[in-house]
Amino acid sequence: MTQAQGAHAGFATTTRGLRRDSPPMKLFEKAKRLGIWNPTDIDFSQDKQDWAHLKPMEQEIILRLTSMFQSGEEAVTLDLLPLIMTIAREGRIEEEMFLTTFLWEEAKHTDFFRRFLDEVTGNAHDLSDMAVPGYRTIVYEALPAALNALSDDPSPAAQVRASVTYNMIVEGVLAETGYHAYKTMLERNDLMPGQCRGITLLKQDESRHIAYGIYLISRLVAADDNLWDVAEETMNTLIGPALSVISETLDLYDPIPFGLSIDEFATYAMMQYQKRYARLLAARGRSLEDVIGITHAAIDADDA
Repeated sequence: MTQAQGAHAGFATTTRGLRRDSPPMKLFEKAKRLGIWNPTDIDFSQDKQDWAHLKPMEQEIILRLTSMFQSGEEAVTLDLLPLIMTIAREGRIEEEMFLTTFLWEEAKHTDFFRRFLDEVTGNAHDLSDMAVPGYRTIVYEALPAALNALSDDPSPAAQVRASVTYNMIVEGVLAETGYHAYKTMLERNDLMPGQCRGITLLKQDESRHIAYGIYLISRLVAADDNLWDVAEETMNTLIGPALSVISETLDLYDPIPFGLSIDEFATYAMMQYQKRYARLLAARGRSLEDVIGITHAAIDADDA
């Protein structure tokens, strides 16, 4: 009698157990400790008062930034499942366990930004036209294409493309630069403590996602150095549109509210990108054991 298609032959946790010293399990521990926060608990009372006293262009730029975060978080929530399923089908239980926190956290972020839009800005209008062309190229096109491709092609090359697009570009460049914009506009001006608190918590969540993405790409490249070309090609294709989001957004304003500077944010975005690129480059040509050691060191230093 043949084994039914798709049936389990055994389970890792009843044979070898869990590799608790692996980077994904270390990140899972951090997610269980730091990721349990509820957007509903964020107090927006002061934020509502601050919003009412902002100038119209200040309100608009915050609304534009928030609308792009909102659609980005929803996009990942919608598109993430193929990556989780690909890792699960490879039997990488530790990685899948950590990846379960991704979907929960991205959905939670979607909830958070919609609360801000509803309760602070009171905006009930269609905000789709606030997305600039570079943003649309990445979030509307490249992100769903790369992640959903895994449904038909779960190959290591496809996994590298998906992780570079999601973790390196969407989270590591777009989101992190957006967090820096919120900090510059709000925290430096002692505005909207609720939104600042939520952004701090979101950033912690996303740092774990990026750490896993760097680990995944490094693990795959360690197994097959030819995949470095796939990673580099994907990065080279997407870094231009990612950086253009900054200029396309800020060029809409004259003067730019809150004294924001295109050069400051372009420099910050490239700094974040180059930091992760250097991590990947350092892992190239190394053994899996070396990659694990490099990842552990980064997690311990909270340098995602």
